[in-house]
Amino acid sequence: MAMVGLFWIGEDSVYVGAEPVGGASGVRLTEAGVETLGAGQGRFWAWDEVVRIGTDGVPVRSAARRMASMAFDAVLAAVAAGGGELPPAFLVELVTAEETVEVTAHVAVTGGIYQPSEYELSVALLERLAEGRAEVGDLLAWGRDHAAGGTPPREEREALLRKWAGV
Repeated sequence: MAMVGLFWIGEDSVYVGAEPVGGASGVRLTEAGVETLGAGQGRFWAWDEVVRIGTDGVPVRSAARRMASMAFDAVLAAVAAGGGELPPAFLVELVTAEETVEVTAHVAVTGGIYQPSEYELSVALLERLAEGRAEVGDLLAWGRDHAAGGTPPREEREALLRKWAGV
């Protein structure tokens, strides 16, 4: 699997944030619609039911601040002996004509902090997906061809997000 912006992309799955493990919650995007996962979740909406997909609380910092934060976190992890904690969480807000559902997702990026450019492009892509102006199939096609190779460099990730978001 590979991380591109807020998306964790595999050969047959696209998640907003990290793929949920065990009972952890998350959001999977499919060609048919949006699915919430995890304990007490298990809901599905077809794309024509989705009005908006938003995020809240995504950790975003500039490259310099991200590096400083990662160094600090590495020191804390060494002191705490790695307590096996989940990565930082954020909210994914799914809006339909009938309801708004908030689901916790976990960051997929190394260090737990996204760069502003990737975050903004990811938000643009989520908006286009909800509006029907982008297709999850494009992300899945890329995943089938490239996800086994791991996460691409930042410049390639941003180029992919621009292409998928049409910006």
